[in-house]
Amino acid sequence: MIISDHHHDHDPGHPKTGDESMPGYYEIMETAVRELLVEKKLIGPGEIRRQIEVLDSRTPALGAKVVARAWVDPEFKARLLANGRAACEEFGISFYDDTQLIALENTDQVHNLIVCTLCSCYPRPVLGLPPDWYKAKPYRARAVKEPRVVLAEFGTDIPENVEIRVSDSTAMVRYLVLPQRPAGTDNFTEEQLAALVTRDAMIGVIKVNLDNRHTP
Repeated sequence: MIISDHHHDHDPGHPKTGDESMPGYYEIMETAVRELLVEKKLIGPGEIRRQIEVLDSRTPALGAKVVARAWVDPEFKARLLANGRAACEEFGISFYDDTQLIALENTDQVHNLIVCTLCSCYPRPVLGLPPDWYKAKPYRARAVKEPRVVLAEFGTDIPENVEIRVSDSTAMVRYLVLPQRPAGTDNFTEEQLAALVTRDAMIGVIKVNLDNRHTP
């Protein structure tokens, strides 16, 4: 097992309070900073709302299109593995910060699994919001310590002769798994291939098969 070694610079999240209806420290700070930026005319009052709308529009279907193109176009696949962000931008996928996107290819010898051990850093521009289990402490801890067991709990059995590589996302480096193309899809169109690729396959917890469909 290989764990990528990157420096983390994470938002520690909102602390729990006794009354969940009361705003937490970070929520108060976010409101204060936002109002100050608007007052100083550094951002417009509707800009944050527009950015939230952009985030809400991102779904795993974007990443699925990228994967399907990589399966049918060797030149694009090479560009994706060389520079994930630039390759995704070819699809018109915009990135709203300076994060890198690294695509990791699953093969007969290597299976990749993505985690964020300190919080929930995730390739949102291509996959949308992360699932709850990805953000949960049990997954974040166990994916590193016992990835083969965790994968088995998702129904993914990885043979002992296949190396499992666990990559730890950071504030500046995110990962996208390029799953293996399933057998029996030689005559599939690119659109039909994309329909098989799920969010979980692009995180690495499952493989792509002919029964797969997009996960909401």
